[in-house]
Amino acid sequence: MLGNPRRREPRCSAASRVRIALWATLLLAFAALLGGCTTNNPLSTLNPKGPAAHHIYDLLVTWLFWPAVVVFFAVEGLLLYAIFRFRGRPGDPLPAQLHGNTRLEVTWTLVPALILTVILAVTFRTQAVLATPPTGEFITVRVIGHQWWWEFQYPDLGVTTANEMHIPVGVPIQVELSSADVIHSYWVPYLAGKMDAIPGRINKMSLQADEAGVYSGQCSEFCGVQHAMMRMLLVAQPQGEFDAWVRNERSIPSFTAGVTPGATPGATAGVTPAAGAASESLVTRGAQVFANGACVTCHAIRGTAAQARVGPELTHVGSRRSIAANTLTNTPENMRRWLRNPQAVKPGNLMPNLNLSDQDVDALVAYLQSLK
Repeated sequence: MLGNPRRREPRCSAASRVRIALWATLLLAFAALLGGCTTNNPLSTLNPKGPAAHHIYDLLVTWLFWPAVVVFFAVEGLLLYAIFRFRGRPGDPLPAQLHGNTRLEVTWTLVPALILTVILAVTFRTQAVLATPPTGEFITVRVIGHQWWWEFQYPDLGVTTANEMHIPVGVPIQVELSSADVIHSYWVPYLAGKMDAIPGRINKMSLQADEAGVYSGQCSEFCGVQHAMMRMLLVAQPQGEFDAWVRNERSIPSFTAGVTPGATPGATAGVTPAAGAASESLVTRGAQVFANGACVTCHAIRGTAAQARVGPELTHVGSRRSIAANTLTNTPENMRRWLRNPQAVKPGNLMPNLNLSDQDVDALVAYLQSLK
């Protein structure tokens, strides 16, 4: 019994398959290019906000990216031209066998060498500019990397804080980098490039913010299990706001009386909690828990007997935007989550789970949030 003959589907020719593959590759490359061009990433290098970052951006984009684009399209254009212009066809004889072209080989050797020489010269020039120390009036900030948080000391201003560095807009900053344990790397990409913080050594770099804002920073040298969570914030403020921040950081916060091991706490005389703060009794109970527990063995609070330097200074922790090195936003809920079990939030950090009761956690949260 005869059946209908099987119908054959048309097949793509080899040239069609090549064209489809080329278009697919170009579309994927274009999508990847667009995906990497966002400027709202908190660690983007494509939106510089300071002189050092502008120099790095100019080197990356003007001298590296655009010449690379020109070279890419020139090479790919020649490659596609050769593929279609000199492709073999049925019946073609064997092509002539060539044994080199001295002029062509010299050209494609000298041109890349010239391009790389120019890039090398511009790179050295940029490095020299970035290595130039600030002149005139500037602020020195000592940055010390710890596993896994950042300490900021202002030796000329008498201020020490943690994980949140404040600077005035338009003022050069000399950053002196070191480390308390392993090699870290300080990086605030909107304002400057990376520089290592090395134990026993002081590395210096300069940065400046041209615009007010809150800029994200990150350790960029693998330094242990919580390297990815070793973050920081840099707050650039108008000079008046920065001066007010310095005055506040120098002051002794409310509710520090009684933060002495074995003492009965009491709020600073005549001082009442800020609007919306917890009740005074809960705050003072938190001060007692802090003083008579493990907290006082690792942290410092100015104006009290708590002067340990193992963990971040907490003198004005209630006014900071984040806790745990910018891992959590500084809210009572997140502070409570951190105190209940810091190892669940940031495994491997040096603060152990103290197995605090809910009452002690609530009291500590009230006390720490009062330290404005």
